[in-house]
Parts: sequence; C-alpha cells; structure tokens
Amino acid sequence: MSYADKVFIDNCKTILGTGTYDNAYEVRPRWEDGSPAHTVKSFCIVNRYDLSREFPVITLRKTNFKNCVGELLWIWQKKSNNIIDLGSHIWDAWADEKGSIGKAYGYQLGVKHQYAEGMFDQVDRVLYDLKHNPLSRRILTNIYNHADLHEMRLYPCAYSMTFSVTGKRLNGILNQRSQDMLVANNWNVCQYAVLLHMFAQVSGFEAGELVHVIADAHIYDRHIPLIEELIAKEPFDAPVFTIDKNVNDFYAFSPDSFALEGYRYHEFKHAIPVAV
Repeated sequence: MSYADKVFIDNCKTILGTGTYDNAYEVRPRWEDGSPAHTVKSFCIVNRYDLSREFPVITLRKTNFKNCVGELLWIWQKKSNNIIDLGSHIWDAWADEKGSIGKAYGYQLGVKHQYAEGMFDQVDRVLYDLKHNPLSRRILTNIYNHADLHEMRLYPCAYSMTFSVTGKRLNGILNQRSQDMLVANNWNVCQYAVLLHMFAQVSGFEAGELVHVIADAHIYDRHIPLIEELIAKEPFDAPVFTIDKNVNDFYAFSPDSFALEGYRYHEFKHAIPVAV
C-alpha cells in the first residue's frame, strides 16, 4: 500500500466517522442543477509526507499526473492567470471571456516586491534565499492577498508555502484553507511534492518532508458514496518518481521533466460531480 493511500483512507474515514454536517446552514456552493452542495467536514487535518521515502500519489484511482504538473508550472513557473497558457481545461469554469481568472494564483506569485537586496517576485525570492540565506526562517510565499480578492474569480485554496532547510533537506509546509477531498486532495499533494523536488534540486538540496495543513477538509454530499467505494479498494504500492537531474534552472523544467514509473491504479469510471 502506498503511504498516500493510507493517509487518504484515514482522512476520509475520520471525516465520515466524526465529521460535522452543514445541512442546517445555507451554503454558497451549488451543484450543476442548482441544488445546494452540502458537506461533511473535519477541522484542521495535518498530513506529513517524507518525499525521500516515496512519492505521495494515491493508487485508489488515477491522479492525472501530467495535467497536475501542468497546472503547477502554469502557476509557479509561468506565473500566469490566463487559461490560454494552460494545456488543460480544469480552470475553464472560472475564466472570463478572455481566459483570465483575475488577480489570482500565478498573478500573485509574479508581482514584484521591494526587498533590501532589490526587486523580486515571490518565486524568485524563494530561489534567492535558498541560494544565499538557506537557514532563513522567512522563506515563504502567500497568494491570499486581501487587497485583490475582489478581482479574483476564485479565492486561493492552497495559499501559502513555508520552506525550511534542515541539514541537506528542504522541507515545506503547504497551508490550505479548504479542500474537496475527492476532487482535489491528491492533486494538490502531488503538485506541491513536485514543487518541493524542483526547488530542492535547483538549490542543491534533497527533497525532505511535505507537511499539508488543511483547515476545512470536506466531502460533498454527492461524493459520499463515491468515497466509500474508493476507500474500500485494496491499494497498490507507490510508483517510483523520477526527475530530470540535468535541470538546474527552475524555469527550465517542463511537464516531461517528471514521471511516475510503474504507476498502477484502480480504474474509477464514475463521472464526478463538481460543486461550484
């Protein structure tokens, strides 16, 4: 069994077993037919993944690794807020007629800020500190900019990364305000595991631990039977993660720089309803 599968199963059992239902409240999300999308949730789930041991992809169903990495690079490398620059259609529902998602995600990472050493955007500042001041306790990013929220088509869910060097290992904490466990959980875990590997490689470190802090970990009402079916499966072992060792520039990585060798997963043929 992959460790990511165990974590996912344990999280879902906790939410279903001891979580709180919001059926008594008016909720913002809606299903495609207009019905309110209620949830059962747990507050503040914290998961830890040691990336030196295995890559945290689930095998209970397929995580589309290429699209997952593509979105990560769109946000962190291209620093884009336009779906024209994205190879998949996962953001189509949130884009305007010109393809923009507003001042969200990649836009925030690309804004330059004044530091004592000069002007940096948030990504380049991380790269600078990992090279010049790796023991700093101030290496972090934050895209939840309150001044720009009214111009975002969707408020950031995964909004902050804090990086910490311990010996030769680069560790990271991902803070997430909200998580749809079925649709997005492993997607985000895989993305930020890849990101940690990227920053570690170009900065001369080894990828260490990824800590994922989820404030509101929830399962939507129409997802409950799908989750119950999913976590009843017998997981496979984790695949082997590979990264192109010849890349030493953060901006030179491409989706083809990463692969999961021997990735086995269960087929999951259900159409998954998405709440918006």
